[in-house]
Amino acid sequence: MNHEIPVKENLKVEILGHVALLTFSNPPINFATVSLLRLIADELERLDQESEIRAIVLAAEGKVFCAGADLVSANGFGASTADPLREFYDQAIRIYTCRKPIVAAVQGAAIGAGLGLAVAADFRVTAPEAKFSANFTKLGFHPGFGLTHTLPRLIGGQRASQMFLTAERYSAEECAAWGLIDKIVSADQLQASALAFAKEIAVNAPLALLSTRATLRGNLVEEVKAQLIHEHQQQLLLQPTEDFAEGVRASAERRPGKFKGR
Repeated sequence: MNHEIPVKENLKVEILGHVALLTFSNPPINFATVSLLRLIADELERLDQESEIRAIVLAAEGKVFCAGADLVSANGFGASTADPLREFYDQAIRIYTCRKPIVAAVQGAAIGAGLGLAVAADFRVTAPEAKFSANFTKLGFHPGFGLTHTLPRLIGGQRASQMFLTAERYSAEECAAWGLIDKIVSADQLQASALAFAKEIAVNAPLALLSTRATLRGNLVEEVKAQLIHEHQQQLLLQPTEDFAEGVRASAERRPGKFKGR
């Protein structure tokens, strides 16, 4: 039976047969925050306990899927501790820990942590306008969200190195050729196509789905946890540098950074 779960702050959940549609929102460009990731992780954990749900679609409202973390605002992470990065990545680990297959519907830019969120899904269906960027080095920062493990695993080390070291935006067509994207559809068909993909999964036996996904993922969760520890340490080292401050300013001012290596 189809029904909608009462709207939570920044997150809407609809149950469509054996598929759950999670739609998050953090206007204007869906910055990733601790609270938003926690909401998504909370709902994924709840859906893990719902035997009728066999697959999940993760979608976003607006023109941008997720612009990453807000590094300009004083507390853009929305954290409540002295180590906002650690709190942020604790929620990322929770997302990876969830057991049911996820299809991400990506309608626009997926940048930085937004790329990390899209890669945390099992599959990605995108509109032609979608752009993907691991923009961390352009900010004078080290990649995070476990991407230094998950992105090479998905598209190969050479392509992942290209994305990390150029920090450029790559088109849906390019990313589809690399294996980052599973399907490109018109923007007006994006949600329907992602749901149809999830329903192709959800017609199958639920216990077999969980078992097969677990086998395919292997030790992924533990590997992501370990890589996040390393990424977090590197980010803490780079966060106080002049280059990081300049990278954040340059991004806000939409200009190339003038880096000095200190």
